[in-house]
Amino acid sequence: GCFECCIKCLGGIPYASLIATILLYAGVALFCGCGHEALSGTVNILQTYFEMTRSAGDVIDAFTLIDIFKYVIYGVAAAFFVYGILLMVEGFFTTGAIKDLYGDFKITTCGRCVSAWFIMLTYVFMLAWLGVTAFTSLPVYMYFNLWTICRNATVVDGANLCLDLRQYGIVTIGEEKKVCTSSESFIKMCDSNELNMTFHLFIVALAGAGAAVIAMVHYLMVLSANWAYVKDACRMQKYEDIKSKEEQELHDIHSTRSKERLNAYT
Repeated sequence: GCFECCIKCLGGIPYASLIATILLYAGVALFCGCGHEALSGTVNILQTYFEMTRSAGDVIDAFTLIDIFKYVIYGVAAAFFVYGILLMVEGFFTTGAIKDLYGDFKITTCGRCVSAWFIMLTYVFMLAWLGVTAFTSLPVYMYFNLWTICRNATVVDGANLCLDLRQYGIVTIGEEKKVCTSSESFIKMCDSNELNMTFHLFIVALAGAGAAVIAMVHYLMVLSANWAYVKDACRMQKYEDIKSKEEQELHDIHSTRSKERLNAYT
């Protein structure tokens, strides 16, 4: 009764796809949430301690690029929320519960094409997330350098260390936007929690991007297994059709011979 129904429902859950979906959502949530807040903290640091201002007009500066990255984060969050749902549906589509409900035909004809398409799409997304992970490591490297300068300034007395934004391409060569250990703004920046928080937010965003890459790899394994499953099911269905056709032909031949013998006897 109810117990058998629950066991049947639990048996139809694609646990591999479920684990990959949870990992994907967790990675995308960490990357988008922490990345957005880290970018906002970066804007405050540039405006407060490096005394940078937004350029007037349609000039693309660091603040404009940060705004573009924020909109990209919004799109990534929405797109992969939908994509995770689609992959879960594909996982349910190739389970035994759907097979018992709709039969072999729909699984082998439609499911095979769907699995092949998702394999190709997931592979492209995995490469994209590898690029995102590499790109996210850049602000982590820059903030690590800044954090190292702050730490060394407190250890080495009289050291005059500077951080120039021109080294990272944030400003043009003609602009000189740098802070040194001897300036008051540098001391305030190192003592503020904003720098430490932004640095750790970028680290968590990098970890989220790495988790998304692992989820994509997991999805590739699951989708490849599903594609092999529906391919074998298609071959088995063709074999069963041929076998059934041959049995029907043998039955027809046997019936025809039986009728001929009966007519001859009569």
